[in-house]
Amino acid sequence: MELISVVVPVYNAGDYLERCLDSLAAQTYPNWEVVLADDGSTDGSGRACRERAARDGRFRYVALPVNRGPSAARNAGVERAAGALICFVDADDHVEPDLLEKLHRSLTDSGADISACGADGLRLESGPARTFSREEAVCCLARGAPFNHVPWGKLYRAGLVRACPFDESVFYSEDLLFLYQAVGRADKVSCIPDVLYHYVCREGSQMQSKMSARKCTALAVQEAVCRDAAVRFPRAEPHFRRLALETDRWMAVLAVKAGAEDGDADAYLRRLSRDARRYFSWGVLALFPSKKDAAAVLALCAGGMVFRAAARAFLGLKKLRGG
Repeated sequence: MELISVVVPVYNAGDYLERCLDSLAAQTYPNWEVVLADDGSTDGSGRACRERAARDGRFRYVALPVNRGPSAARNAGVERAAGALICFVDADDHVEPDLLEKLHRSLTDSGADISACGADGLRLESGPARTFSREEAVCCLARGAPFNHVPWGKLYRAGLVRACPFDESVFYSEDLLFLYQAVGRADKVSCIPDVLYHYVCREGSQMQSKMSARKCTALAVQEAVCRDAAVRFPRAEPHFRRLALETDRWMAVLAVKAGAEDGDADAYLRRLSRDARRYFSWGVLALFPSKKDAAAVLALCAGGMVFRAAARAFLGLKKLRGG
């Protein structure tokens, strides 16, 4: 039976870590290892990982000397993974006991290179079990259904993961870049609707933090994916453009609500407005399921200050920084 390596990037996971590791220790699939990649934790998470590895030989501990981000931690874990198959689990999430068993069955029964399952804790459309061709799977990725652009909740053939290392210079949307490259190389992707992964949105996550130059690394990812998809996967390209606009809109909301780490939120709004105009078309705007989000994109394309002024009206923001 094939060995599955579960790579867990760990950084200050706090009280969530033990639940995660316990859920992995309870897997019904008999042949697995867990590679715990400690990304310079300062809260005792590293010690907890070492202790787990010391008492359970199925867990292996890898320490990065300084905090380098989840991409570097995942790459370090993959480098030390011995399995023919690789699965990613985040340290603050937890999984069902049959996660690996069901993902492995789906992968082998379909002859796919990647298998994906359902998850809770985030908006994710489901559907019947199905196997997708490469082009169909890229379209699913672009639409975010029935699987989305996060590495977890999926099982990969190890060679595919090693061919697509995470870009350590990217600090936001690195997941999209990895998935786009991996799915774009896979012959087939299988998907089952079973909710086997439980995503936890922690307080203080990127969804709630200030705008920053690190988040702007997402803009280069969006450009690269849209440019490549226009040539290789034209059916998916409009949906990737919608995703780029959604990312611009979300970061503009952060700049207005929480400000910027360097204090210049208006500069970010101007940059995001220019970026949004690059991807805008009325056809792409029609792909937005929410009229409010579509209106926000229109305002952002009109200009950063227009977006800031309009935010009170359609974003429900009562107190705006700098406004």
